[in-house]
Amino acid sequence: MAYWLFKSEPDTFSIDDLKSRGAKGETWDGVRNYQARNMLRDEVKKGDLVFFYHSNCEVPGIVGIAEVIKEAFPDPSQFNPESNYFDPKATPDNPRWFCPQVKFHAKFKSTVSLEQLKQTPALADMALVRKGNRLSILPVSDAQWTFIMGMVK
Repeated sequence: MAYWLFKSEPDTFSIDDLKSRGAKGETWDGVRNYQARNMLRDEVKKGDLVFFYHSNCEVPGIVGIAEVIKEAFPDPSQFNPESNYFDPKATPDNPRWFCPQVKFHAKFKSTVSLEQLKQTPALADMALVRKGNRLSILPVSDAQWTFIMGMVK
């Protein structure tokens, strides 16, 4: 099992939105960065756990946990001309973008803020807190996961 951090703007899709989807979960679609796509397609596996991170909001930070329930498959939004994520170069025979299915696992009582994470020396190597790292999908090491879980208890 691996650990990840997935970012979402809460005005677009929040941890509560994911919770409302129940056991069927939701596709984590709309990722349009090749490096993030490669991680989703090649590395994110069923059973992996994900820190759900609210971005571009008053207090950005980790708000809960999701679980990957289906490995990456072609992102259907790339084929839909009505979608904001439509890609005219993508075809069903040659998809360019992939998405996993995730379901709600837990919501934290309070947000582990980006500021808290940045001020924690034990997390200095975490991709999220390094300058210039703006990907929406980031790996989280076992040690980082364990440390952050200790912050929410």
